[in-house]
Amino acid sequence: MQQWLAEIAYESTSGPKKVTESFYLPTVDDVRMAITKKGGYVLNIRPYTRSPLERLLARSTWWQVQLLRGIQFRSNSASPGVAFWKMIQAETNPRRQNILAPAREALARGLGVIDALKALNIFDHGTLAILAGSERANKLVDGIPHAIQSITQKRKNSRAIIGTLSWLAFDVFSIVSALWAGEDLVLGWFRDNPPADAAEHEKFTRVVNSLELTWDVLIWTALASGAFMAWCVASFWLNRGKKDWPTARVVRKIPLIGSYLRDLAFADSMLAAARMLRGKVPIDITLQQSADASGAPEVAKYWDDASYNLGRGVGLGVALDRKPLTRSERLEIAGLSDLDQVATVMESIAEMRSASAKTRHKFIVWIAFALTGVFLVIAFGSAIYALTVMNMSMDSMMGGLLSGAI
Repeated sequence: MQQWLAEIAYESTSGPKKVTESFYLPTVDDVRMAITKKGGYVLNIRPYTRSPLERLLARSTWWQVQLLRGIQFRSNSASPGVAFWKMIQAETNPRRQNILAPAREALARGLGVIDALKALNIFDHGTLAILAGSERANKLVDGIPHAIQSITQKRKNSRAIIGTLSWLAFDVFSIVSALWAGEDLVLGWFRDNPPADAAEHEKFTRVVNSLELTWDVLIWTALASGAFMAWCVASFWLNRGKKDWPTARVVRKIPLIGSYLRDLAFADSMLAAARMLRGKVPIDITLQQSADASGAPEVAKYWDDASYNLGRGVGLGVALDRKPLTRSERLEIAGLSDLDQVATVMESIAEMRSASAKTRHKFIVWIAFALTGVFLVIAFGSAIYALTVMNMSMDSMMGGLLSGAI
């Protein structure tokens, strides 16, 4: 599915009339067919791409929260789908109209409110999992506050990580820029003023070469780390809404960060599954929906495997008893068969996974502090070491001057 902008000519009593309309359809041929059914003539069709400002607004957590609150408020007097449609129709800001165009087209084609929210491509899979689970249980209005809470909590975690990394990056940038600017000056001065004594000269050369290698390693390590972080941030921003792409696979292989993302995905999908079960949604639909809504491939595979084994006639507890659940989680879920009990255990697992994610988040912050501290210690230590080298050269120069004066 993609958003398209089409220039269309319509026959009117005053002659041909040219208008521009947006469509949310899979291919250009589908757009042409839709225009023909409306009695128009195609002049031009092009894929619509959001401007950077629209992309920034659409993917901001503030916009997401406002959108969900608007649906929740209007759902008091109408169904969520109708409430969302009225909200879109009442929007007068052109930029927001462009952002909401995919959802408008999805609703116009008879799709549900969750499909319309997915069409916007602004929510992460965890939020969609909570909303989809609530919608399946016919309690979307009750699920929106939980989705908003999830968005705000993730925003707090992201701000904490970004604030910490920004402060640490400033410290590292200050040191690296000083090393970069002073390397040629300091090392050049050392090489221009070597000790006169042959034994000291050999030691001096070895020390200067070691100092140059240390500074080069520090500078290029900092530059490579900064480039990798910038690449990850840009890639996650541009690919938001997708389930898997190369950068995500690389990040998931980082031990602590990979487990942190997996805990968040499990917490969201388990909570969504529990809400669906409490809403009397059939278990097979619950498992399929949880797999579709999860953004982590490992978590999605867990739900797919459970659904496959359940279809083979395996008991519910046995079907859910598999990795990557922890041993304690598997012990809780293995012997269950009643859906109400399963929902309670899933809520418990979601709570434990959320607590685990918070703990890992703190570890990530402290490890970032520790690694930056090690970097700064090495940088300051090498600078102090450079002063000892300078003293070695100065002592040699003073000795030469004194011997010449005598």
